[in-house]
Amino acid sequence: MADDVYVLELDAMQQSAVDLGDPTRLVFDYMRRIGDVIDRLPPGPARVLHVGGAAMTLPRYVHATRPRSAQIVLEPSVEVIERVRSEAPLPPRSGIKVRPVDGKSGIGGVRDGFADLVILDAFDGGRTPDELVSAAFVEDVRRVLAPSGVFVANLVDRAPFAQARDFIAAARDLGGMVVGVEPATMKGRRPGNLVILCGTVPDSPFGSPSPLEYRIFTDRAVADSFGGGTRR
Repeated sequence: MADDVYVLELDAMQQSAVDLGDPTRLVFDYMRRIGDVIDRLPPGPARVLHVGGAAMTLPRYVHATRPRSAQIVLEPSVEVIERVRSEAPLPPRSGIKVRPVDGKSGIGGVRDGFADLVILDAFDGGRTPDELVSAAFVEDVRRVLAPSGVFVANLVDRAPFAQARDFIAAARDLGGMVVGVEPATMKGRRPGNLVILCGTVPDSPFGSPSPLEYRIFTDRAVADSFGGGTRR
């Protein structure tokens, strides 16, 4: 990648990429899709809870596009936090508060109704921990979301999408639901990203027109394609 792009590798995978010269440039496609969601929130500063931080790509994006936003990042790896602070420090006075705690424990310290947006983008060994897609965690998200808040989760899964189906079953009553999936992943050719929105979902959340490289499912199509929970 270009010299001004900082790439954080964890578990032998590229976990984050940040254009330090232009934090509004989101290198990974799934992050661009989440950036589209951020862009469609009501104008002005936003209160955002990030579950998973890595190189802080999305917190930097929010800071650049919505100055004066209040952001909390739950990142359990002190090693990652210190490495990013050293190699790609956050902008001064960014309003980004990084807490060295895992999502399940850390969300308990976030006050009720704090978040206009909750972003789940956390991995352990290349997979979202099951505890972060559970019904209990979704209830914690419900508590910290503002009444018109949005919950967006990035999962890496493959057909028949056992983890995504469990998450969708747990989160379906948060409100509207939209799922974006890479076509090759939807066809079962390989694992890939599923970006799942629920709550007060904005119109055309992935852009208008929606990106051709993603299959978009809404409302009834989500239920028809992904059903309810699965048995493990």
